[in-house]
Amino acid sequence: MTAKPIMVQGTMSGAGKSLLVAGLCRVFAQDGYRVAPFKSQNMALNSSITADGSEMGRAQVMQAESAGIAPEVAMNPILLKPTNDVGSQVIVNGQAIGTMSARDYFAFKHNLVPDIMRAYNDLASRFDIIVIEGAGSPAEVNLKDDDIVNMGMARMAASPVLLAGDIDRGGVFAQLLGTLMLLDDDERRMVRGLIVNKFRGDKTILDPGLDILRERSGIPIAGVIPYTIVDVDDEDSLSDRLSVRRTGALVDVAVIRLPKVSNFTDFIALDAIDGIGVRYVQRAGDMGEPDLIILPGTKNTIADLKWLRESGVEAMLLKRAAAGTPVIGICGGYQMLGQEVSDPHGVEGGGTMRGVGLLPTSTVFEPEKRQVQVCGTIGDIGGTLSALSGVPYEGYEIHMGETFDADGAKVMAPLIAAGNVYGTYIHGIFDTRECAEALAGALFAARGLDAGDVRAHDMKAYKEEQYDKLAQAIRDNMDMQLVYRIVEEGLA
Repeated sequence: MTAKPIMVQGTMSGAGKSLLVAGLCRVFAQDGYRVAPFKSQNMALNSSITADGSEMGRAQVMQAESAGIAPEVAMNPILLKPTNDVGSQVIVNGQAIGTMSARDYFAFKHNLVPDIMRAYNDLASRFDIIVIEGAGSPAEVNLKDDDIVNMGMARMAASPVLLAGDIDRGGVFAQLLGTLMLLDDDERRMVRGLIVNKFRGDKTILDPGLDILRERSGIPIAGVIPYTIVDVDDEDSLSDRLSVRRTGALVDVAVIRLPKVSNFTDFIALDAIDGIGVRYVQRAGDMGEPDLIILPGTKNTIADLKWLRESGVEAMLLKRAAAGTPVIGICGGYQMLGQEVSDPHGVEGGGTMRGVGLLPTSTVFEPEKRQVQVCGTIGDIGGTLSALSGVPYEGYEIHMGETFDADGAKVMAPLIAAGNVYGTYIHGIFDTRECAEALAGALFAARGLDAGDVRAHDMKAYKEEQYDKLAQAIRDNMDMQLVYRIVEEGLA
């Protein structure tokens, strides 16, 4: 049996495609279908590691969870992780094959079509429905040649398309009609439904515009989806989460927003705890006096370390650390907190840079990336966060450097400490309920607050609630009879 596909494309990046795909996956799964997400090419700095050690986009992991299945790299065979403004690390079938400039990748990408179709056909042989996600906009006319992710992917999969516009940004009718105008005739014929996404207010006020949209496009409206707040893993730096400025929380956690920040999903579990507010800091003057500072992961440690220094954020970080504020570095942030970062193989362009100097470690980049799921127990540590000692953890590592102590021995501990400064390579470490509660309890205690009622969410159960909420928004506001008819008829 071969799965029936349906594809969600958007008028722009950030139109909500990832959540729409996740919601449709959940609805189809609730209705008894075996459903899987698919995105042929993803560009994002948030990634995850599968059970077999493959790297894939975080959004497809989230969508697989919403579908009730284990994530696998076939759901995202091509992942691009930007290393600078003009180049990206290229990951194919879960493994990095090198770094390419945008121009070189554009010339190379047609070679990846067999990999994409092997992955898609593998999924199609095992599932009833494949929900495909596009990227950016299909109307980017300068990129349409050899397209492998929007209408090019729809052709390869023979998939009907739902086109979503973002009304929250304004101009949704121009978005949808303008996109359709820039499509070729055969591409327009593949668009079988239009979606107005992120609507706020009284839908009846929108109805006259919807009538004109139907008349001028000749395409039915598949749904008007309200602006729905669901707390699930975000895909990339367009996330609203990075712009939130929380105030009034009992415990203030400041995450430094590095230019190439990655895997900021590490902090969702902390932000979900009552009394803790997570905010993202990009300027030294915004640091304030937080109860905890986190230096997160990054796709370019050396470049972001340079930014940290030149922006003045490093000086403020050192000032707060000297005052006793706990500091945690995760992955690239952990590497920065050491004495030195060295790149002898040119992984990030080569060179050596002095680290922040808060940990007695040094890091050397190696060409081979470590990507593995991990679990265990945190050893004895001191300082404000000593309550983490002996706590079980699980998560994943995804980095290209090896870190050594002052004696030149490779650091193997899952979490190290030097006074009130801590470092770890483990992404998702706070998703473990015990870790989140121990950390929160320690921060509350440091403020002289009663930590007895601190309760972290069971993140798996919490995510299930969010996926159900998303699915209900889809059921209530999308014409699912039309969607099922589109799925059944295909491009016939």
